Amino acid sequence: MDAETTEKMMSDLRAVVRDAEALLATAAGAAGEQLGDAATAARNEAREAARDIEAGVREHPWAAIGIAAGVGLVLGLLLGRR
Repeated sequence: MDAETTEKMMSDLRAVVRDAEALLATAAGAAGEQLGDAATAARNEAREAARDIEAGVREHPWAAIGIAAGVGLVLGLLLGRR
């Protein structure tokens, strides 16, 4: 194998590595974008649920107090058993 052929093979190999790195970067960017979209959707759903809960508590404050007291009582009984 002469020097020219070796240099051509090395050049082709460098081009393949560059292309593979670019492909991996593109794939990672797409995956990160999908994760970002999922996180944004989850955040929006959590905010909507919090608004719904707040509206329910404002609409029925005594029921909310009763539920909170009941949950506290049950947790106290369960933790007191240990």
